[in-house]
Amino acid sequence: MGVRGLQGFVGSTCPHICTVVNFKELAEHHRSKYPGCTPTIVVDAMCCLRYWYTPESWICGGQWREYFSALRDFVKSFTAVGIKLVFFFDGMVEQDKRDEWVKRRLKNNREISRIFHYIKSHKEQPGRNMFFIPSGLAVFTRFALKTLGQETLCSLQEADYEVASYGLQHNCLGILGEDTDYLIYDTCPYFSISELCLESLDTIMLCREKLCESLGLCVADLPLLACLLGNDIIPEGMFESFRYKCLSSYTSVKENFDKKGNIILAVSDHISKVLHLYQGEKKLEELLPLGPNKALFYKGMASYLLPGQKSPWLFQKSKSVITLDKQVMSSDPESRQEVPMCTDPESKQEVPMCTDPESKQEVPMCTDPESKQEVPMCTDPESGQEVPMCTGPESRQEVLMWTDSECRQEIIMYTGHESKQEVPVCTDPISKQEDSMCTHPEINQKLPVATDSEFKLMCTNPGIKQEDPANVGLEIKQQVTMVSDTEILKVARTHHVQAESYLVYNIMSSGEIECSNTLEDELDQALPSQAFIYRPIRQRVYSLLLENCQDVASTCPAVKEWFVYPGNPLRHPDLVRPLQMTVPGGTPSLKILWLNQEAEIQVRRLDTLLACFNLSSSREELQAVESPFQALCCLLIYLFVQVDTLCLEDLHAFIAQALCLQGKSTSQLVNLQPDYINPRAVQLGSLLVRGLTTLVLVNSACGFPWKTSDFMPWNVFDGKLFHQKYLQSEKGYAVEVLLEQNRSRLTKFHNLKAVVCKACMKENRRITGRVHWGSHHAGRWGRQGSGSHRTGSGYSRSGQGQPWRDQGPGSRQYEHDQWRRY
Repeated sequence: MGVRGLQGFVGSTCPHICTVVNFKELAEHHRSKYPGCTPTIVVDAMCCLRYWYTPESWICGGQWREYFSALRDFVKSFTAVGIKLVFFFDGMVEQDKRDEWVKRRLKNNREISRIFHYIKSHKEQPGRNMFFIPSGLAVFTRFALKTLGQETLCSLQEADYEVASYGLQHNCLGILGEDTDYLIYDTCPYFSISELCLESLDTIMLCREKLCESLGLCVADLPLLACLLGNDIIPEGMFESFRYKCLSSYTSVKENFDKKGNIILAVSDHISKVLHLYQGEKKLEELLPLGPNKALFYKGMASYLLPGQKSPWLFQKSKSVITLDKQVMSSDPESRQEVPMCTDPESKQEVPMCTDPESKQEVPMCTDPESKQEVPMCTDPESGQEVPMCTGPESRQEVLMWTDSECRQEIIMYTGHESKQEVPVCTDPISKQEDSMCTHPEINQKLPVATDSEFKLMCTNPGIKQEDPANVGLEIKQQVTMVSDTEILKVARTHHVQAESYLVYNIMSSGEIECSNTLEDELDQALPSQAFIYRPIRQRVYSLLLENCQDVASTCPAVKEWFVYPGNPLRHPDLVRPLQMTVPGGTPSLKILWLNQEAEIQVRRLDTLLACFNLSSSREELQAVESPFQALCCLLIYLFVQVDTLCLEDLHAFIAQALCLQGKSTSQLVNLQPDYINPRAVQLGSLLVRGLTTLVLVNSACGFPWKTSDFMPWNVFDGKLFHQKYLQSEKGYAVEVLLEQNRSRLTKFHNLKAVVCKACMKENRRITGRVHWGSHHAGRWGRQGSGSHRTGSGYSRSGQGQPWRDQGPGSRQYEHDQWRRY
């Protein structure tokens, strides 16, 4: 992540860039400087996941109770010293970073193969050097933090841009993460999560001013350096020959530095001694070998400019320094078109090219790079009006800044005293909050996420041209959404930003979603990949969210799925078309599901959810199940109907672990140790957790008929506990042993088992024990060929189709699921 080679350079070549700081001391200094302003740290949550996941066991599907406890301790450590945390999660993958995303997923595949090879050889979990975060960790961390009362936000573009923008605009104490891009952004101070000591709250601050001093550069030069070295947008190989040319002419090569360190010094030297000579006189394409990658390079440069910031390296014929806070860069790397840049032709103001490396700026303060004054106010570049960056406890108004993922357009969300307008929406029963409004935990004023005109902009035809705000005649690319109803899109967007939903807004806006790696054994032909097992559910959700697809006569666009599964090279997305579903009484509209507050609508929400799982016929049985097992039973019924290689012993293990989990403390779970690690149980654990993330998608799409807490993994699943029950069940232990001789659990066990088995029988699926299997059910115990997977529609047992392993990746279009049962 971040700039290629910069992390190692900072650690080994320029250690003086890193300074030990204490968050408690920084917070006290911030409070004295800004009375009434709560010291705030904005956290790049995606960078922190592997550091937050401290449980020793990670192979069995996740130790979710332990993880939740670790998150609680993390939050308490900061709140105890009066520091507020704001967490950002990646909400989508930008097209310019898709290649990098694919590259990392394929690398993860190779790591997963080595993990399963190790398990089969040693029957134990590999060491921490092979650590792989449990499936669904990012999704469930959002909900865990919200449960802990933390402000949690999901980005509308790459999270690092929104993190840097939020930190700058809200005068934050700093950014906590592990991404060298935060050294490049001209924003608040950057702190390392990997160096954080939670007990003392000491960590390392990486100072961009000291980095510039070491390299002989200015802060404004850092985006140029980052693009020449390579980052998530600019491939590392694009300027490889240029970097070596710089190295060959560099006269101050340090013998004690490694090659990458000397390359960074050489490129920096070229920028300061050669490129600076022509700054403002020549365009970068005249100074650098950009070739056909000019537009991509400029986009990479612009990606580091936060709203209102300017770059001396980007200019037009007027030679005025441009601002990129209301512009869009061409996303086509082959494009020969001039990069559109928004210029203020009236501006005569000179923009400094760098900050003073000798500056004595104090760590927690953000300063105006032009005036070098400490600025607690944010100035709107359009109106010149000052907007408070931080609100005190007395204030009842707030300004939040968001940036549209397509055009970097500022969307300022502001509500004054007079604003009374609210949009009624369906709420998650666990939070009891109306999710169409952004609410600050310390402020009672509710903030609408965007205006009607902004949402109408998002749904316009891409052929329409709009005048640039500076009237320079540039074309602004409009975002074409899959859904034209702006009111519904606003609600979906709000749930997305508030981290209340999962994938819903992505489907409705761009029609493109992704799912990262899962611990799946590519050599085990008996279990289908979770990407295929849960695809029929997603297809029905597509039909629900893309409402025009519910008409049989209409032609529905395919949703692009970037799902990782064995054998998928990820060269292209799978094109998956919606699948019609049958809801008793007809499929309700999203306005009914999301906006109607009448009590009887809750029944229709549940009917719609069960229809997504194709389990409408089991509604009565599921309603009789007590919380929190209702959602789990729904998921188990679906799994056992879909996958014929799941047997009675598997069902016993799933139910027994869920029941035993209710009576166990976190410390008891920590001390639990399975006899050995079974690769099939590893895959089953991950399969169930992916099913829980699918429940999050369906529940939010249907208007929250179930409490979100009912299918949070810390309430229904524990990896080691499931593994223990699986091994016991596989050995033929009695149910009483699985339930730890607890008689009250025995009654619940038989009730839950009866619900699952009865529902499966309605689909003509009889769950049998392993000893009763015929040769066609041998699976990994002797069966030849691919795994068995039932038809997605649930109405046919013998539909012609293809085995799941033979489903080709790429642009194959899937109308509906036709994998036949073996």
